[in-house]
Parts: sequence; structure tokens; C-alpha cells
Amino acid sequence: GLYLMASPSIRIHYFSDVLCVWAYLAQVRLDELIKNYSSDIEVSYHFMPIFACTEHRIGEGWKNKGGYEAFATHTHSVCAAYSYLNLHKDVWQVNVPKTSATSHLFIKAIQCLINEGVINNDAKADFQGRSIFEEFVWRVRLAFFQDARDIGNREVLMEISYSLQLPISEIEHVLNDGSALAALFRDVELRDEFRVEGSPTYILNEGRQKLYGNVGYRIIEANLNEILKQPKVEASWC
Repeated sequence: GLYLMASPSIRIHYFSDVLCVWAYLAQVRLDELIKNYSSDIEVSYHFMPIFACTEHRIGEGWKNKGGYEAFATHTHSVCAAYSYLNLHKDVWQVNVPKTSATSHLFIKAIQCLINEGVINNDAKADFQGRSIFEEFVWRVRLAFFQDARDIGNREVLMEISYSLQLPISEIEHVLNDGSALAALFRDVELRDEFRVEGSPTYILNEGRQKLYGNVGYRIIEANLNEILKQPKVEASWC
């Protein structure tokens, strides 16, 4: 007889930079989406180097507007509308990271170890249902935006790893042998393949739908429901 296979989950490619304030405030929407559609979706996390060189992006890019001080003010004004966000009063003023790439590389190292089965990525109740990977990424964002720590510094990332009891020597191994770097550059290639313009960006339907920027939860949900409603076997008419 015929066996009905469980319908495969929908993959969402999620691109962000850990230093991007829009991705920081969008996290609550992503968490909500995962909570409400956990059986339907699978999120692939990718990281793009918007703040690869903060001295260039802010120091130079915002020079005429007032540099880091103006960027700090901008960050506060963005967050002011979102009462659920904690933002350090001196964000972008003290312990300014030189790059987001250190964090992204570290995150990719953890992802590599999850893929290899070295780290068990189960969701935990004490992480509000986040997986250990998602929790690590969130704690990196919090370390910067809430605690004004320099997440471009490897020692800070090591501390976060310790706090989550992640295997430090294995993380160092995939940092040393190039695995994490290869994975990070693959994200950059994917950014170009999907023509991702900024952070955060949701890519649905393998690139046919792109939601970029400060997109409300209902819009993300509507796009996802549209895909979920489609019959599983569809003829292509082109």
C-alpha cells in the first residue's frame, strides 16, 4: 500500500549580523514564529558581515553625522519604541567591537560541532524553548546590546561558551582547522546567491520570497501561511 510521508518542514534561511540593532529587536518575532510553527519550519541561521569593520562602517560612514556618538543615539532611538528591549546606556560608546566577524566565526564553530554531533542542540526549558545554538547567539547579542561588552573579543565569546558549558577544546579545534571559517564564507556566498541586502532577512521558498528589515510579525506569518497552504505536489507552469 501507499504510505503518506509526513510533509517536510519549510526551510527559512535567516540572515543577520549580531551587531545589527534591527536583528536584536526582531529576535522576539523570530522566537514567536519558531514557537508557533515549530513542526512546520526549520530555520537555517546565516551571518553576514555588515559590521565586519566597525571603524569603516561607523567611524568613517557616520563621520559627518557625529561618528560613534551619533550611532549610539540612533541605536537608542530605534530601541525606544520597543519596551521589551534592554539597551545599555553606553552602547557603541564603551568596549566598541572592532568587528562582528569574531562572533560570527565562533557561532559557525558551534554550528559545525552541532552538525558533527559533538554538541547536542536540543531545546531546553530554561532557555525559553531555544536550542543551545539559538541561546548562544542570543547571549552574544545580549552581551553587546544589554551589557556593552566587546563581542569582537574572543575572550568574551569564550566566557559565554563556558557559561553554557560548551566544549571549549572542540570549539578551538574547528576554529583552528578552518572548518568554522569555511562555514562562515559559505554564508557570504549564500548571501550573494539569495541577493540578501541587509539584516535581518528571511528567505522563504528557496529564494522566491524575501522579507528584509523591520518586518512585522503578521507579515512574516502571512508569507509563511501562504507557503503552508500550497499543495505539496505542484506542477510548474513555466
